[in-house]
Amino acid sequence: MSVAVVGGGLAGIAAAVALQEAGIEVELYEARPRLGGATHSFQRAGTDGGPDLTVDNGQHVLLRAFTAYRGLLQRLGTAHGIDLQNRFDLRILTPDERPEARLRRTGLPGPMHLLPALATYSLLSPAERLRAASASLAMRKVNPDDPHVDAMSLGYWLDRHGQSDRTRRYLWELFVTAALNCGVDEASLGLSAMVIQKALLGRADAADIGVPRIPLGELHGRAAEKTLRGVHLKTKVEQVVSGNRLVVDGFPVDAEAVIVAVPHPAAAALVPEAACPDRGSWAGLASSPIVDVHVLYDRPVLDSPFAAVVDSPVQWVFDRTSAAGLDPEHGQYVSSVVSAAGQWIDAPVAQIRRAFLPALAEALPRARRARVAEFFVTRERHATFRQTPGSGALRPAAETGVPGLFLAGAWTATGWPDTMEGAVRSGLTAARLCRRHLQKGNVR
Repeated sequence: MSVAVVGGGLAGIAAAVALQEAGIEVELYEARPRLGGATHSFQRAGTDGGPDLTVDNGQHVLLRAFTAYRGLLQRLGTAHGIDLQNRFDLRILTPDERPEARLRRTGLPGPMHLLPALATYSLLSPAERLRAASASLAMRKVNPDDPHVDAMSLGYWLDRHGQSDRTRRYLWELFVTAALNCGVDEASLGLSAMVIQKALLGRADAADIGVPRIPLGELHGRAAEKTLRGVHLKTKVEQVVSGNRLVVDGFPVDAEAVIVAVPHPAAAALVPEAACPDRGSWAGLASSPIVDVHVLYDRPVLDSPFAAVVDSPVQWVFDRTSAAGLDPEHGQYVSSVVSAAGQWIDAPVAQIRRAFLPALAEALPRARRARVAEFFVTRERHATFRQTPGSGALRPAAETGVPGLFLAGAWTATGWPDTMEGAVRSGLTAARLCRRHLQKGNVR
């Protein structure tokens, strides 16, 4: 007998690793031929004699505040695969001739560490900087767990606190749109407050940015396959009957407990009604897309690991040359991440190319003289759940109404947005509850 974990994304991996470390036998079932879930890599053959690339399905970023996620990487032996800033430092590029701006934390303790950077932030006027500082202090008093806060949008709150359109675009959207995968006018105030308080107004080092230096498939999936003993790939769980039985590829399988760690539409179809009588409401979480635009230039065009871009369809740019296994002599591989990408998710590649290549050239002047050797697009139609007002009330707890059956996933009630950190925390919570359930059974 063992614990069955359904789903091999970060939530399922985190739960399985935690249970295995506690001496519990785990059987992890994943329908796809790999682990990693929404964080994976694939090989792309070069065209016209160009170099082959290892491509991540999307650019993932972490913060130093992602303590549970970083702990998982330590357990998987891949913590070395992250480049983490010593101090938060963000370049903000513009598509015109204005000099680039910069936000960099000082050595002051939080929340004072970013005030000097805000006081000299060149994209805002002195009056806008003052109002932004005042709003930041007011944000510290917002309770992210208040149901009334969950029902409000960040945009509404910003209006009430005198934030101009420029301040929204040049400050708040930089962080909230990337973190919640939706614009400020539709972003949940509760989740926005959680992100801002945790990353920007908490510990001084919380917002230090990290990016993978190795492919996501190597960072998560392949490392988990080496770490875990009971991994079953290309194995479909068709039904979870109870907390001690499930149907796998048409055959009943017994277990002492079950953790369902799949996206909310799949979970709603798997778990019995007795476990989650309100599972129909999970459809209200919906989904929000992310599009990544990948460009291989014949020469360097970006002289930093990443940068944000304002007033442009290009929201963030990343240098992916080394992570993709590309020799710098063959050029530079740049990816642009577009969150809340409803406008682009169904657009033809040719249309995206017509919009993004000129936009990249405006933000990166050296790209104007570079030749584009490769251009392609990856799309995550259901990258995150839709983190809008009221979404917090729809997120279920890890414990269900059926003994021994637990839920995990970044969409559950973690208190965090739909991020890698939220996914790992959900898996650890499910594992902890599962251990408690098994201990009670042993006592009886």
